[in-house]
Amino acid sequence: MIRRFLKGRAARKLRRNKLAIASMAVISVYVFVALLGFVGVISQASTQERVLPDKTPGWLESKPVDDRAADAIWLADRIGARVERAREETDPEAVRRLLDEVSMAERSIIDAPFEEIEALYATVQAELDEMYEVFDEKDLAVDDIISSQLRIQRYRERDAERFADRIAEAEQTIAEAQARVPDLSVAAESELDDVEAALESLMPTPDGLRGAVYTLRTCLGSDNQGRSIMMKALFSVRIAFQIGFVVAIACVILGTALGAAGAFFAGWVDYGVMYLVSVLSSVPSLVLLAVIVYIFFGSPIFDNPAERPGLALVPVYAAMGLTFWVGTCRVIRGEVMKIKGLEYVQAATSIGFGRVYTLVKHVVPNTAHLMFINFALLFIGAIKSEVILSFLGLGVKGQPSWGRMISQGKDDVIIGFFWEVGAASVFMFGLVLAFNILTDALQDAFDPRHVD
Repeated sequence: MIRRFLKGRAARKLRRNKLAIASMAVISVYVFVALLGFVGVISQASTQERVLPDKTPGWLESKPVDDRAADAIWLADRIGARVERAREETDPEAVRRLLDEVSMAERSIIDAPFEEIEALYATVQAELDEMYEVFDEKDLAVDDIISSQLRIQRYRERDAERFADRIAEAEQTIAEAQARVPDLSVAAESELDDVEAALESLMPTPDGLRGAVYTLRTCLGSDNQGRSIMMKALFSVRIAFQIGFVVAIACVILGTALGAAGAFFAGWVDYGVMYLVSVLSSVPSLVLLAVIVYIFFGSPIFDNPAERPGLALVPVYAAMGLTFWVGTCRVIRGEVMKIKGLEYVQAATSIGFGRVYTLVKHVVPNTAHLMFINFALLFIGAIKSEVILSFLGLGVKGQPSWGRMISQGKDDVIIGFFWEVGAASVFMFGLVLAFNILTDALQDAFDPRHVD
């Protein structure tokens, strides 16, 4: 059967569609990433580990000098606090445990005698002291410029001719300070490089396989808690596939069953199905989704993502499953209305097959092409709806998702930090675009109305 399908006209037409093949390749990559999430290679714990200082930009973008200095001071203070506590310990294992508390994923303090670590930390402190002196001198020069500009403004407002000498003196101060600032900026950056080099000696960036993993974690930077944006985006692929697959399967089954039954049996069955479809269609879908999800709020079973992460997604499944089947129901109903009048269906009825058997055996299988198309449409629809619900705080809870990433990173866009929002948007765009292309290709290949 599979061989016959692969040799059929529809399969051949699908294989000739290069865009469809490319989209299937992209989807395969997403599927592989999702499988890594399901088997635990990309775990939720990996999305919660600190890998960098807060709001570190990703690849090819560096922080301003002042922000780099703040990060270096933060890391030095973090190491210093553990070193001070380790001095009070006599057990080497206890000392190592304290030092490992500073670790950022694969990056940790070197495995060396504590005396060597103390010496390296002393070097860091010495470099920091030199950096402080240069930065303080630079800050004083900038303060001189600002204060002198304010004095000039006040003198001119009062009496420029009377205070001409003081204005000239302030202008001279500004000129001297402005001449010093460029050299001080270069010196400050040089001192900062020395501090970062000293920290690198004490807490080196890993190499080899660990280094490759750490590079992957940090290539898109970190969020406002220092967590890996890349790991959150990759883990969210699993959440997207989990929600999309469950919702699409449930809605295709429910929509096909109700639509086929209504069209085939007609009468009160069809009236009941269409009445339900009309009621659900009369309410805006987003409002209906939000209301259904809100019903589950406060539930000790479903609103406890820390203890029951799987059940925490049930409200999302329920909201989408109870609403998204309507479109599939309409499409399948229309197709069954045409099929049930065909000769082979009438022949099956005339030779004594029951109506249910005829429906299941001869009618529903001939709507399979519509099931495939609707599955793809429902899959991407569920993913987009999850993003909207999570952005509004009504979707996924307690674990990363693209919607939560956009919600958490939206305020950072104002200050120019777009990495979290950008990563979630690009990952979602790639999957949705690939499925849209594949859906069009499936419709073109399998829908009888598109036969060449």
